[in-house]
Amino acid sequence: MLQKFFATGLAMACFVPAIAQEAVAPVTAAAAQETSSPEPAKPATIFSGYADVYYRYNFAKPDKTAAYNNLTSFTGSHNSFALGMASLKVEHSFGKVGIVADLGFGTRAEEFAYRDKGTLLAAVKQLYVTYAPNDWLKLTAGTWGTHVGYEVLDPYLNRNYSMSYMFTNGPFSHTGVKAEVTKGKHGFMFGVSNATDYRIPPDLKVNKKFIIAQYSLAVSEDVKLYLNYVGGKDPDTIKSSQIDFVTTAKLNDHFSVGFNATYNSTKLWDGAKKENQDAKKWWGTALYLNVDPKPWFGLSLRGEYFDDKDQLKMYSASPEGGSVFATTLSANFKVDGFTFIPEFRLDQGSKDLFVDKNANATKSTASFLLAAIYKF
Repeated sequence: MLQKFFATGLAMACFVPAIAQEAVAPVTAAAAQETSSPEPAKPATIFSGYADVYYRYNFAKPDKTAAYNNLTSFTGSHNSFALGMASLKVEHSFGKVGIVADLGFGTRAEEFAYRDKGTLLAAVKQLYVTYAPNDWLKLTAGTWGTHVGYEVLDPYLNRNYSMSYMFTNGPFSHTGVKAEVTKGKHGFMFGVSNATDYRIPPDLKVNKKFIIAQYSLAVSEDVKLYLNYVGGKDPDTIKSSQIDFVTTAKLNDHFSVGFNATYNSTKLWDGAKKENQDAKKWWGTALYLNVDPKPWFGLSLRGEYFDDKDQLKMYSASPEGGSVFATTLSANFKVDGFTFIPEFRLDQGSKDLFVDKNANATKSTASFLLAAIYKF
């Protein structure tokens, strides 16, 4: 779906985002008092948060029945100012134990918690307890954002405001337990969780568990690799497994790059023991290029190819599956905790996924948005 003009642009612009989910900020001990008898360390508490709003305009001027020509998360509007999310995060630690409570309110939070019932539960983005018996092992229990993929829920950690197809169709969060081991340049994570995105499974009779895992390698301070996995049986009669690869590289102070590739294999099942023999699949790749000529200004270009020829995600209304190529160019203007993002996006499908200004089916669509984010 990317026009040849934007394919050329992909080689010229750049992006580096934040990777995977935001880690819990390290907590340092309070400075020792200048006395002959040091006081014991006190519990450390960190408060942070952000709010974001945006305006999106689709050039086809679609009505709501066409889903506003939007097939990815969090920006399903047209010609209107929209609220993203107001978020508040509390991190508290004492000794080897820590807790994180991360709350969000708004349309972004509601879409993120699409499988939860009730406003209060949907407001919980993350809520988990950690225990680190030593400096190379950390145990976590609760709900946290997924390790899969390059983009994350919180917009201040992404350089593009609109989301990718891979983020939209992959896991959002996990609820369970996990262990993280760090040895030199290597990192290992293994965990057991509820089915993807379920805080509370809808039916305990089919409450199957998922396996999650990650291997990370810090090749250097500027180059990092991540290999991710999630798989299991879903309560809505799906058995799936997803393998995901992410890499980031900082080439110099002004230029950096990121890459994400993911592959999902799915088998339908009848909720008991019998499975369909033939697995269906979807997969995608995305290249992120970033250039920052000034500390207060940067340009980010995302080029993504998403393939769903087996009709698992976007093509249920079409007799055949297909693919989509999306190009997103975003500018980032920053002043302290404030970020302003003008963004242009072009989506090109192999099938008629969108509508034109006359409400006729078409393969492509273009959108423009303005987003404002403030983090404290």
